[in-house]
Amino acid sequence: MEFLGFYDYTVVLTLVSLTVSVFGMTCAVEGRFRSAILCLAISGLCDMFDGKIARTKKDRTDDEKKYGIELDSLCDVLCFGAFPIILCYCLGMSRPIGKTVLAVYGMAAVIRLAFFNVTEEKRQAGESGNREFYQGLPVTSISIILPLIFFVRGLAGAYFPFILHIAVIITAILFISDIKIKKPQKPGIVLIFAVVALTLAKIFHLI
Repeated sequence: MEFLGFYDYTVVLTLVSLTVSVFGMTCAVEGRFRSAILCLAISGLCDMFDGKIARTKKDRTDDEKKYGIELDSLCDVLCFGAFPIILCYCLGMSRPIGKTVLAVYGMAAVIRLAFFNVTEEKRQAGESGNREFYQGLPVTSISIILPLIFFVRGLAGAYFPFILHIAVIITAILFISDIKIKKPQKPGIVLIFAVVALTLAKIFHLI
């Protein structure tokens, strides 16, 4: 029995990221926010490196390359679009204003990913190598932003919901803003630190 799709090591991290995010969604709904935030950070970490791994396979066909782009973006919709929406809703963005902000966030994430698909396919057809700049804030950045905000949850106290609302709407605006952001040389370091810190915090119940 055959299955649709292309199966090789180049898509493993993308699918791991998706699996971790689905688990994180269930944690958020169950109120296990430390676990959910940890899942978001791990998902972002996987996404940081899936492209690098895919580019190590030099004999990919055009269909495999296009499939990789589409698969990555579809997973990003769930991992860094739907997952943060569910998580933020469970963290307190459940009133009308919060739902509105989350709807805007969802639209901005989808718009950015659709635009990226079009521009990335054109870029790969005309040039090789990596992008030196992001056009707008990548959706993966929410996997850094939310863990950082969650870290100050205890310090923020009653102001935490306000900070969360502001952070989400600003992030959404930056997703679709036509600004150039230089790609960091080692973006994974921040997420590795976040994953380690969140793991220790979860073990010792610090947050």
